[in-house]
Amino acid sequence: MRTIRQVNENRKDYLWLLLEADPDEPMIDRYLARGKMYVLEDDGEAVAVAVTVPYKDEADACELKNIAVDPKRQKKGYGSELIRGVMDAESAGYAVMYVGTTLPTEPFYRSVGFEFDHLLKNFFIDNYPEPIFEDGVQAIDMRYLKRRIRA
Repeated sequence: MRTIRQVNENRKDYLWLLLEADPDEPMIDRYLARGKMYVLEDDGEAVAVAVTVPYKDEADACELKNIAVDPKRQKKGYGSELIRGVMDAESAGYAVMYVGTTLPTEPFYRSVGFEFDHLLKNFFIDNYPEPIFEDGVQAIDMRYLKRRIRA
């Protein structure tokens, strides 16, 4: 049975999974403590995690900072299910959700209703000590997408 729950303690127990989406632990530390963390469990085993934080100065917006699925379980609907659950949970306090991503992963977010909003040039080059590659493509610019989660 699949369940989604908010995690308030021992968040670093899920570091192995968080690093799948963000390979820099100091960067994860910058948002993990101030955000809300959600875990999707399948028969009691953690298979996906997500972290949200308030988005900049927009009182009605949050940002999905990290979403990761166990590599052995990818392409099986866990990520989409977790995003839908997180959007439902966050819609009580926010009307809009943003996510920063790369070009190779943008189609995944578009499949759950996100649309392109803006670009942060050279984000990954300027903020990470080592180059990041996704599907063989170096991550350079952060592509921000957004989606309305509450009317």
